[in-house]
Amino acid sequence: MPTMIQATGLTHYYGPRPAIDDVNFTVEKGEILGFLGPNGAGKTTTMRIITGFMPPTRGKVTLGGYDVVEQSREVRKRIGYLPETVPLYTDMTVSSYLKYMGTLRGMPPKDIKRRIGDVVDLCRLGEYHKTIIGKLSKGFRQRVGVAQAIIHEPEVLVLDEPTIGIDPIQVVETRRLIQDLGKSQTVVLSSHILPEVSMICQRVVIIHEGEIVAEDTPENLATRLE
Repeated sequence: MPTMIQATGLTHYYGPRPAIDDVNFTVEKGEILGFLGPNGAGKTTTMRIITGFMPPTRGKVTLGGYDVVEQSREVRKRIGYLPETVPLYTDMTVSSYLKYMGTLRGMPPKDIKRRIGDVVDLCRLGEYHKTIIGKLSKGFRQRVGVAQAIIHEPEVLVLDEPTIGIDPIQVVETRRLIQDLGKSQTVVLSSHILPEVSMICQRVVIIHEGEIVAEDTPENLATRLE
């Protein structure tokens, strides 16, 4: 399969110490890749660089052959991003928020209308599409966050700790949703929970103190950790 994401020598400093140091990895088209590590390991920094949210201090990332720094506009067309803190406008309804996010991404009105219906169904938000976001539970807000990330039909979806802080039933639903999305998109997700990435991901990268310390299938990693 062709390579969708290529990260080479990624290093990023906050002050005198690097948050990540010489991080290298690839993500194949159609793959679900998990980034596993404790809080502060460098997962969020890596996600932010992949999505063009911020540039690396050193190193390079390409997505679909486009440089995330030099060709960020092309990259942003092809990527959907769910940060750890979901960027929601809590005074808007679900549908009006999704329409707004589609407009921000330059989608034609007819495509926005079609895609709102699609993502509301996919994210199981049907009975809440006219609900004010501020009245939703955290789990349903998370689903709205996923919906905005896929409204423009991106090739790549980046999810930073997508199940953090939601109840167990919503965790199961969110995992199922990610697996469904992985059937048609390349997905990169971060987590600090091994069973989570084992259930969802085809391959796992373990990052610790800013460096990649292991990379393998969930099954092989579980065997090595026994």
